[in-house]
Amino acid sequence: MIMLTEKLSLTQIFTMIINFLLGSSIVVGVGIDAKRDAWLVVLIGMFIGLIIMSFYLYLMSLLPGKNIYQIIEYCFSRKVAVLFALVYLSYFIYISSRVIRDFGELITSAILPATPIEFTILMLMLVIGYILYLGIEVLGRTAEIFSPYMFVFILLLFIFLYAGEKINLTNVQPILSSGIKPILKSAIPSIIAFPYGELIAFTVIFAHIGDFKITRRVCLISVFVASLILLSSVFLIIATLGENTATRANFPLLIAARLVSIGEFLERIDVLVVFIMMLGILIKSSVFLYGGLKGIEYIFKIPYRYFAMPVSCIVAMFSIFITLDFSDHLVEGLNVDLFILHVPLEFMIPISITSIVLVKKWKKQRNEEKGLKI
Repeated sequence: MIMLTEKLSLTQIFTMIINFLLGSSIVVGVGIDAKRDAWLVVLIGMFIGLIIMSFYLYLMSLLPGKNIYQIIEYCFSRKVAVLFALVYLSYFIYISSRVIRDFGELITSAILPATPIEFTILMLMLVIGYILYLGIEVLGRTAEIFSPYMFVFILLLFIFLYAGEKINLTNVQPILSSGIKPILKSAIPSIIAFPYGELIAFTVIFAHIGDFKITRRVCLISVFVASLILLSSVFLIIATLGENTATRANFPLLIAARLVSIGEFLERIDVLVVFIMMLGILIKSSVFLYGGLKGIEYIFKIPYRYFAMPVSCIVAMFSIFITLDFSDHLVEGLNVDLFILHVPLEFMIPISITSIVLVKKWKKQRNEEKGLKI
């Protein structure tokens, strides 16, 4: 069957990466373990995130137009690549399920407590399945259209909390009160793998972009902007809630938004935060699911669109059974998955693949030079 060619604009890539990185990171908060120095964790993560993104872009630039599955086939053979594809598509679908579970827990516990979590998750997954059935370009346009609202809502949240005098800078002072060790412990490897290492999913999407030189600049700027937003949100959480409340809260940014009260007129702006979180989770889960679908396409040589809705329903079902409750969900995601899945699949295998590609290209170049001399 003929595979349709899809192209993403630079604006779409820009907004997709920003929403992807915010995704569930802005829902549960990152670096909160470092308490009042949590924003420093994100600051360190930002620089590491730029390095990680540069590495993934470099890997893709070695074989332009090929995704991670095709690059693995170049390194080994199709049979070996199929085995790797099974691993990666399972990983992508698993993470997509976890991200959707974050959304289900958020809506069920904080917004619609009387609505079954199964219904909430199924509705969102049907939307994601339909978007991916229409193509990755539709996902890009979705991010492109709704992202300006997200930026405005984040700005409004800051303005309202500041106007309501809810920001207390003494909550983030003194800086480095416990030393540098808690910050490094929280940053490495946790924040490296989540959310920056998860950019591995874009190794499937980067095959749909054109000029790598311009795209590289756009991708790095998007990581920088997303990190600034994440840093600002973490700073806001600590400054408004204090380190004790922030570390105990499941959804700290949502609780911070509920503090807004200006003249007993402007209150309950939870909807702004829910919109930001929902857009991020929709984009992030869709990108991971797309990565899994492209793996299925690679194995069976059938357009991924045929699998979009069935796999979306499987993800919805799997996200329900993936964990017992939200606390168990967090422990599994931040501790168990970190070393078993994230580190090997996000770093160890890609670094090995890059080395093999470089060696093969070097050997090919040397053989060509020998041929010319003869």
